[in-house]
Amino acid sequence: MSTLMNIGDAAKAAGVSAKMIRHYEQTGLLPEAERSESGYRKYGEREVSVLRFIRQSRRLGFSMAQIAELIGQWGDTGRTSRQVKAIAERHLADLEEKLREIVEMKTALEQLVSVCAGDDHAHCAILDNLAADSPSVPNHNASFVKPKRRDGKDGRTRTESTKQSPNSHLDLMTWMRGVHSHLGSH
Repeated sequence: MSTLMNIGDAAKAAGVSAKMIRHYEQTGLLPEAERSESGYRKYGEREVSVLRFIRQSRRLGFSMAQIAELIGQWGDTGRTSRQVKAIAERHLADLEEKLREIVEMKTALEQLVSVCAGDDHAHCAILDNLAADSPSVPNHNASFVKPKRRDGKDGRTRTESTKQSPNSHLDLMTWMRGVHSHLGSH
């Protein structure tokens, strides 16, 4: 019989974090661990093998759903290699599409960066290009409220935020919510 390990030892043996082991258990990729009398998780070589499998799959960019499918195939003695190859081919096609998108983004961003003077003047060709297809151009004389990040940090204190003038345009987030609700209703 193999020696059982605690979560820290299993994490080290598999090359993953204890937090990820708990996550994999919660999502069902890894069966819930056996527990000691005192309630600590205990893992054997089988679980460590599954964790290594998951780590390698994640390293190749497989999604959690794809990994679950691959684990199912790995444990199925009646599987065919054709079934496994089909999963990998779908993932490869997804990666190729993402790569095309990244190359397009990189090319577009390189073009934006190349046209920006990057000097001490307020005019910015990057901002002009990003706003080119916007439904309206902000009134640069009106003061804007800088959008806050989700964590509430925007680089300023609350007292530093400026008010919008009564006739200024809607802030971007309000506009985006309107677009989202409009698209969602069709």
